[in-house]
Amino acid sequence: MTSQETVTITRQEYDALLERNGELEDALAAVRADDGVRIPHEVALAIINGERPMAAYRKHQGVTLQDLSERTGLAVSYLSEIERGRKPGSAAALARIASSLGTTIDVLVSQ
Repeated sequence: MTSQETVTITRQEYDALLERNGELEDALAAVRADDGVRIPHEVALAIINGERPMAAYRKHQGVTLQDLSERTGLAVSYLSEIERGRKPGSAAALARIASSLGTTIDVLVSQ
């Protein structure tokens, strides 16, 4: 008996193993490429249907502008103007909003 053991499987079993290996490699590549930002399905649908990203995130989480103001230290009126697209918002303000809503600046300003 040799030090290496062999296993014999059918071609169908071999092909199934190769397919499963490919699926696992794809899943691993997706995990490695994940930047940590996921857009919830409901938020994505709201954005597709024309809602601004900041409003979609805020409403999805059940957060009022007043709540967001308290979390970020930004005035409700300023948040409202950013949310409606009337003001672009400073990088610092957007960073605070994104952090509070659990997303990134680029997601908030995309559209």
